[in-house]
Amino acid sequence: MSYASLSVKDLTSLVSRSGTGSSSSPKLPGQTRPVKVITLQHPDTSDDARPPSIPFDDILSGWRAKIKRMSLVDWVETLFPCFRWIRTYRWSEYFKLDLMAGITVGIMLVPQQAMSYAKLAGLPPIYGLYSSFVPIFVYAIFGSSRQLAIGPVALVSLLVSNALGGIADSSEEELHIELAILLALLVGILECIMGLLRLGWLIRFISHSVISGFTSASAIVIGLSQVKYFLGYNIARSSKIVPLVESIIAGADKFQWPPFLMGSLILVILQVMKHVGKAKKELQFLRAAAPLTGIVLGTTIAKVFHPPSISLVGEIPQGLPTFSFPRSFDHAKTLLPTSALITGVAILESVGIAKALAAKNRYELDSNSELFGLGVANILGSLFSAYPSTGSFSRSAVSNESEAKTGLSGLITGIIIGCSLLFLTPVFKYIPQCALAAIVISAVSGLVDYDEAIFLWRVDKRDFTLWTITSTTTLFFGIEIGVLVGVGFSLAFVIHESANPHIAVLGRLPGTTVYRNVKQYPEAYTYNGIVIVRIDAPIYFANISYIKDRLREYEVAVDKYTTKGPEVERISFVILEMSPVTHIDSSAVEALKELYQEYKARDIQLAISNPNKDVHMTIARSGMVELVGKEWYFVRVHDAVQVCLNYLQSSSLEDKKPSFLRRFSNNNGSSSYNDLQSYNTLLKEPLLPVEK
Repeated sequence: MSYASLSVKDLTSLVSRSGTGSSSSPKLPGQTRPVKVITLQHPDTSDDARPPSIPFDDILSGWRAKIKRMSLVDWVETLFPCFRWIRTYRWSEYFKLDLMAGITVGIMLVPQQAMSYAKLAGLPPIYGLYSSFVPIFVYAIFGSSRQLAIGPVALVSLLVSNALGGIADSSEEELHIELAILLALLVGILECIMGLLRLGWLIRFISHSVISGFTSASAIVIGLSQVKYFLGYNIARSSKIVPLVESIIAGADKFQWPPFLMGSLILVILQVMKHVGKAKKELQFLRAAAPLTGIVLGTTIAKVFHPPSISLVGEIPQGLPTFSFPRSFDHAKTLLPTSALITGVAILESVGIAKALAAKNRYELDSNSELFGLGVANILGSLFSAYPSTGSFSRSAVSNESEAKTGLSGLITGIIIGCSLLFLTPVFKYIPQCALAAIVISAVSGLVDYDEAIFLWRVDKRDFTLWTITSTTTLFFGIEIGVLVGVGFSLAFVIHESANPHIAVLGRLPGTTVYRNVKQYPEAYTYNGIVIVRIDAPIYFANISYIKDRLREYEVAVDKYTTKGPEVERISFVILEMSPVTHIDSSAVEALKELYQEYKARDIQLAISNPNKDVHMTIARSGMVELVGKEWYFVRVHDAVQVCLNYLQSSSLEDKKPSFLRRFSNNNGSSSYNDLQSYNTLLKEPLLPVEK
């Protein structure tokens, strides 16, 4: 059975009238096998058949149907995702794994992400512990990820420090703390709003290379900001590399050896333990125990030798955080840009990590629900003196490697933090500042993603350029400028790709009826007088001008690929392959009409192949089907080519007669039965003999 298609509805009855076969599988004279005709059915655009406009209620119909199908259990699991694992919890199988994972992450969290990152944010260490306490319990209830470990992270801590440094002076510690807590509240509100409105998809427009470049540059700034605890003297507080380096050089005469030696020793130990823990699975506990080891070693040295040049953490309040509400919202407007930036980091990193871990552990996770859970954790955390928290890549990786099965591991981690607040804070006052700095530097060293830069250089120079621009601007002009420039360039690339879509000239692969890009398949050939163009993108107001310009160019430039067909001197047909076009808007349709009129004035016929249902309906409603002619719409490119070749062959035999397009238009835009009967040689596959 062969298949062919023409867009004339009565072709099948025409073949039946000719007595050449049945309507379902007609046989034409000289044909060796039956042909089944596939007709392209044009939509009926009459007023009675026109579908009504879509009311607003129809947009919500899917949600209403889903809500009606939800049971009480479904509602509980939607509001409290923790019930999904509570209902199916296997105590004998899961509890031991969750217990070990929770203890491991807790031991890692207290010295590293809690106390060290609080110092990075410019806050007393106790607020790092507060930020690791309440949000963990809240997230275990409202969060949907079972392995994600939340709390303070390096990048967010740097953003907090940078934002608050421009508002409150370093001497105004109380105001600094209040603003950090207010920032957590604003971040939580934004995350909840985006989660409820399902707006997490907006961040997809930011390229991964932008995130990698931004994170790498931020890691360098974070590391340099902690060098002061190694050197023994204060340096400028800045998120730009130049002031930091200048400050380090200017204070070189104040350098002290004891903190440098202790910090360097602890840093080397941390790096070795982390490397060994990654390299050997049976020793992976070393990776989680490294921060605690550094703290114990530094505290022991400080307690035994009492070196006066090594600064200690000092007194830390004992006890759990108390409930309090932000006293003032005077600086809320100033903090909004930073809160939006932290929310973006939460979506890009935390939600991304959570989805990856969910896929690895074979359960479903909704990004917007996850974002809402993070928002609730930050809102309630701010009421208990926490600054912004989000998912940590390193702690989540340790949690997953420890085979955490459910959110119970997070509850156990929270209990460890609570015990530390109740009983261990008197010991924390002896921790050297250089030990905490070494932990921060060790943690962020892995964020400098030079491997990604090398990969981008090999694979995509444009993405490498984006990585370089983002990292450079972040280093030299600050975090906010770096993010804005990176996001701006990322969106510019998206707009450029959308406004300049890929367009291919198609040729026929030898011995087949398959048409492919002639640049990708040099052996494919085109036909004299015919241009076949495939548009690989939606057609809308932003790219239609570019598409029209390219089509005009192809009229002239395509001849260099032509190797087959009748000898003609110019282009007479342009065939648009529209199967990749998912959408076309009114501006694009009007532009195509104008293009058709230009073609008609130059005696060029436009043909359209395989538009999808929505595109076909839009074209039909615009009147373009009648304008071009129903007979010039085809199911396949091959059928369009054969019809065009038939006209070219017939016109070459009748040079003295009027143009075949003018003869064709004399029939009021529709082909006559005599013309259609001349197609009988076109209904075989392959419809033209292959090259010898």
